[in-house]
Amino acid sequence: MYGEPALPDGFEALPYADPEAPKGGRIVQGEVGSFDSLNPHILKGRVPWQLRFLAHESLMGRSYDEPFTLYGVLAESIEVPEDRSWVEFTLRPEARFSDGSPVTVEDVLWSYSTLGTVGHPRYQGSWGKIDTATITGERTVRFTFNTRDDELPLILGLRPILKKAQWDGLDFAESGVDVIPISSAPYVISDFEAGRFVTLTRNPDYWGDGVVPYMKGRANLDEIRMEFFTDGTAMFEAFKAGILNTMRETNAQKWDTSYDFPAVQSGDVVKSIIPHERPSGMWGLVMNTRLEKFQDWRVREALITAFNYEFINQTINGEGLPRAASYFSNSVLGMDAGPATGKVAELLAPFADTLLPGAIEGYALPAGDGTERNRRSIRNALALMAEAGWTLQDGALKNADGETFGFNILLAAGSNEWGQITDIYVAALERMGIDVSVSVVDSAEYKERTNAFDFEMTNYGRGLSLSPGNEQNLYWGSESADTEGSRNLMGVKSPAAEAMIEALLTSESQDDFLAATKALDRILTSGRYVIPIWFNPVSRIAHAKELKYPESLPMYGDWIGFQPDVWWFEE
Repeated sequence: MYGEPALPDGFEALPYADPEAPKGGRIVQGEVGSFDSLNPHILKGRVPWQLRFLAHESLMGRSYDEPFTLYGVLAESIEVPEDRSWVEFTLRPEARFSDGSPVTVEDVLWSYSTLGTVGHPRYQGSWGKIDTATITGERTVRFTFNTRDDELPLILGLRPILKKAQWDGLDFAESGVDVIPISSAPYVISDFEAGRFVTLTRNPDYWGDGVVPYMKGRANLDEIRMEFFTDGTAMFEAFKAGILNTMRETNAQKWDTSYDFPAVQSGDVVKSIIPHERPSGMWGLVMNTRLEKFQDWRVREALITAFNYEFINQTINGEGLPRAASYFSNSVLGMDAGPATGKVAELLAPFADTLLPGAIEGYALPAGDGTERNRRSIRNALALMAEAGWTLQDGALKNADGETFGFNILLAAGSNEWGQITDIYVAALERMGIDVSVSVVDSAEYKERTNAFDFEMTNYGRGLSLSPGNEQNLYWGSESADTEGSRNLMGVKSPAAEAMIEALLTSESQDDFLAATKALDRILTSGRYVIPIWFNPVSRIAHAKELKYPESLPMYGDWIGFQPDVWWFEE
């Protein structure tokens, strides 16, 4: 995106992959929930999330040691003019699908048009920016754009390439478990039972072995198996019993107190801590601002104030974890404390009359006193609710018309930690006179309802990268706020946020890009859409001692592209 890639032409391997890693062995991972589809590229159905990355290959691949840098995979070269008005990819002549047939430019065009028209909404925005898609040679295809978007060449390089002939006569948008996708990636789905498990096996005839530098030291495991469980407790017990051989732990207290079972004591299970330098993202309880009750920012600030973060953090995590202070905190992209200055202030200035308090002058999350009662914060929250027209009347918060303020918190079954968090939070809200309830539904209903924005408040997680781009419109754009299945759960509709996204997409220097992202961070954080909880500045992975990973870690740490991609099995 800016400057030159760090790795030269003909590089041996990515810096965080070991090209000498042995091949073989297996990894068995656990997931809470279920699945009823093997197509990760459509809106319908529940799919094991890893399939999107493991069972399909793209023209180019990310380097998680370089934000905004891609290297060739299916594509042997990429050509982009100075004004980035088009991009042309040349396929590698060796590229093959798992059935041995060649990957063709016709497959590329069909994949892009299909995903862009009937695929998941995440693909459709980029397809709308393509003016023409034409075959320019036996192995070359060119996409010409109808709007300026400097990131588009990179985005298009990351689209999964599917086999056109496999879908002849089939409804791509309705596919479930009846069609096992033919893959151009190192792995193919070799076995599954809907809702129970999926097994991927490394293709011994994978075309990229010894051909693609990007793949050296990656896809080392012979088998990747995903087991599904009704809840986190059952999954942890399966790990202790040896059914799983790797386990991510997000609870710091549990990591310190529960991982002392015999296999850990004997050294058969190793506890690894993986640091990272990526943004915190935003994790917490999201308010659906499509609903009138959450449209007043003072109400949202009151609900954030009433959330007893310090006490909840200590109760659940023991030693407290850091809070997500903003969407891009913990990184160079995060907003600075205090008033906006320099280029950030210049970007925000045209929107000064519409921005919420804190965007320009600085915003910090309200802090509690650390006690269970948290009296000062409750008083402050009640004062904010009164400003918004809700006062205590006969023990309940009511407005001038006598209507009671209340809402429901929607959770998916098996989310034990969220159950603990909401139990403590609900007690505080009830002391304020708020009529609050919690609904726990199965994963299928949860996905259906959140896709349709049929909730008032729900648990929320949005990981963010060091290379934010077009996906920000999917997260916070006005159009996505009205698109069912989009990632804009809170319903953000902010011209200022969209202007910052446009600024970061069209930045011509790293400084301009940083300023636009910091400005966007201020707008989102001061928007008060989410009641933030903690984030993990490290990943905690317990795993069988035979599972190894390179000593050189990527900037992103334990992120997509780390486990299982660069891990290996060694007796």
